Amino acid sequence: MAKHNHKNQTEDERLLSAPTEPESRKSSDSWRVFRIMGELVEGFEKLSDLPPAVTVFGSARDREGDGKMWYEKTVEMARHLGEAGFAVITGGGPGLMEAANKGAHEAGAFSVGLNIELPFEQHINPYVDQSVDFNYFFTRKVMLIKYAQAFVVMPGGFGTMDELFEALTLVQTGKIRNFPIVLFGIDYWGGLIDWLSATMLAEGKISAEDLDLLMLTDSPKDACDYIITCINQGEEREQLEESAREVTRKVVGR
Repeated sequence: MAKHNHKNQTEDERLLSAPTEPESRKSSDSWRVFRIMGELVEGFEKLSDLPPAVTVFGSARDREGDGKMWYEKTVEMARHLGEAGFAVITGGGPGLMEAANKGAHEAGAFSVGLNIELPFEQHINPYVDQSVDFNYFFTRKVMLIKYAQAFVVMPGGFGTMDELFEALTLVQTGKIRNFPIVLFGIDYWGGLIDWLSATMLAEGKISAEDLDLLMLTDSPKDACDYIITCINQGEEREQLEESAREVTRKVVGR
């Protein structure tokens, strides 16, 4: 069996590897906190002035003109978002991430790519206006969520599923609110929705309302319109709630 080359390990791999020498491991882990903190600080500084944004997830493996049309649909959908005034955030890589950045670029909207260190080199696609490089998946996911008002989840693999269910968990548990999540591709995601309903819901692991957290569509324009409607309704509700609180404060203060 070939020996593993530690020089080729990613930072995530080093962080999560089993300890060999407890004392030296304790020291290296403590110092690694500063690197993690540095990534967060860099992300906050570079993205703090970002306008309202939508994060788009999707496969790195789809290509323009491959016959499946996911690339072209992603470009169209991101163009609609850009024309509606949203910046677009992606993982910065190729495939559907590139397509989303391209659509934003064509609309004249701000285009962000949050790149991740991988065992194979991944380059930032050419349609990104602002890029941030990350060594750790979890710090990158913080930024993908923190500066977004909504998610669009295009067809993808394990990484896309991870990001989808993290977002769903945050919304379900109330960690983030008024946060629309769009699943794009009825045929692609339909089997997942069926399983969630027939298995998770049927066994009481989720509530019927949890399935309402997802909007499933094949229409780029409908995806954009849904996001706009949800955000506007959320702002109106917040305004009404603030008005109610103001009335309460006046009554209490009499």
